[in-house]
Amino acid sequence: MEMNQQAHHELPVYHTENWMYEEFEVGQKVRSIRRTISEGESMLFNSLVLDMHPYVGDERFARQEGRFSKRLVAGAMVFSYGLGLVSHNNVNTFSYGYDKLRFIKPVFIGDTIYTVRTNMEKRPKYKDMGLIKVSYEIFKDEGELVLYCEHLQTVTYRDPAKWQDQVEKK
Repeated sequence: MEMNQQAHHELPVYHTENWMYEEFEVGQKVRSIRRTISEGESMLFNSLVLDMHPYVGDERFARQEGRFSKRLVAGAMVFSYGLGLVSHNNVNTFSYGYDKLRFIKPVFIGDTIYTVRTNMEKRPKYKDMGLIKVSYEIFKDEGELVLYCEHLQTVTYRDPAKWQDQVEKK
């Protein structure tokens, strides 16, 4: 049975959300599934971003001369995977930037990571969008914090008129 384009358009899009500023709940926490980082994907990431630091790309160096005696996973990869694990793909939000990004402990090839996202705060910002802040805590194993950052995002108001007296003045 063949569906036409209109029928496809009416289906909900998988793995997206459409909540608005008013629905953002300060204090809400979610935990992601776990994800083991393999050597192959680590090296692929390194080659894509041209990161061939000896600690991430040279097994012999890491084993014989490195501080940890094994290869690290690039911090940018841990950051990217950690955020991806809790990505909400909300069609009403736009990234405003990241604050307080810290690589706290090393992550090694074969480590398993997961992320806890916490909704920290929200405030009116622009005529059509408010500003929200969430934290990402990326852990390896069961509870060892390896990365922390805060993500600022703008999100569309459901009822813009309600917030006009609180938006930032230019």
